[in-house]
Amino acid sequence: MVVDQMKARASLPNSRIAYIAPTYQQARDICWAQLKRECEQSAMTINESRLEIVLVNGSMIVLRGWENIDTLRGQQFDLIVIDEIASMRNFWENWHEIIRPTLTDTKGEGIFISTPKGFNHFYDLFNMESKDDDYKSFHFSTYDNPHIDNDEVDKAKSELTEDRFAQEYLADFRKTEGLVYKEFKRSEYIVKGTMDDWLLSKGQTIARKYQGVDFGFVHPAAILNIKETSDGIFFVETEWYKTGKTDAEIAEVAAAEKAHAVYPDPANPGGIEELKKAGCNVREVIKGPNSVKNGINIVRELLKANRLFVHESCENLVFEFETYSYGDKGSKAKVDENPVKENDDALDALRYVLMMVDGKKGHNKAVIRKPNFTGFNKRG
Repeated sequence: MVVDQMKARASLPNSRIAYIAPTYQQARDICWAQLKRECEQSAMTINESRLEIVLVNGSMIVLRGWENIDTLRGQQFDLIVIDEIASMRNFWENWHEIIRPTLTDTKGEGIFISTPKGFNHFYDLFNMESKDDDYKSFHFSTYDNPHIDNDEVDKAKSELTEDRFAQEYLADFRKTEGLVYKEFKRSEYIVKGTMDDWLLSKGQTIARKYQGVDFGFVHPAAILNIKETSDGIFFVETEWYKTGKTDAEIAEVAAAEKAHAVYPDPANPGGIEELKKAGCNVREVIKGPNSVKNGINIVRELLKANRLFVHESCENLVFEFETYSYGDKGSKAKVDENPVKENDDALDALRYVLMMVDGKKGHNKAVIRKPNFTGFNKRG
């Protein structure tokens, strides 16, 4: 179906079409062989290394990976197809800054395809049709696929848990199975407005300003700016989430915030030295035995006590809250196991701060009064 859509658009002379998968290799594995077969008769050139096909009518189809989405800057397309979009990090920023501008001059179209993965940006996209007439959503389950025997689908249903079958075969929006932070709900923990507005309305004051830093280059580096109120409530106000950044570049961004204390990943001594040289007030993060599980427990207790909130602009942190899981073991995972090491860069930055600040205070073991948030504009 996807290839048919691209081929139909490419039949119009001088059209430019892009297919984007989560990675370049996935783009090759999912789409390339079929696309070559379908376009073989009308192709002028087929570039195997660049995954590009130029047709005799001047149209061009290119395959790209989300990990290098920056390469599309400044280009123009008549159609962009984004596959498995629910798995793509930093979607809204890249959509607004890179992809959407490529469709502006041509008044081009976009097709977003995915298996649901919790209530993330794909869920928001699916519901855009209620807000914008330019969007239209369609839902198909595996039962709707004429090329798959329904008996085989029924067999899968008998072998999988209800949630996993609903997500993978029925394309149903549900929380990811085996989530680490099952307590996290957008309606309760994501807020709109500014921290200053909330402080003014509640008569509270900021006690401290912290920063969590998780270094990265190929995988994203994450910096979270976190404020703690006089009542011991933590508010993640902003995030910085980038790939391809050196330790020195990360340190420069971190230093600009002038946090009271910066808690970086202790596994990168070179990055820590860069933070110190940039003028950051670096504090030691002690991991120790079971630090991941202990840190997770602290974050979970803060959520349960209504002492941890996230501003809606922190889209990548929210994405990780909704996808960080125990993997294939799903709901059968044991509580003494660590989660899969993915979708955790911003969560690691959060954990470094909270396990060193709140964990030392022991607040997570206390019974905390639920704050009154009446009138505070929360996102539903």
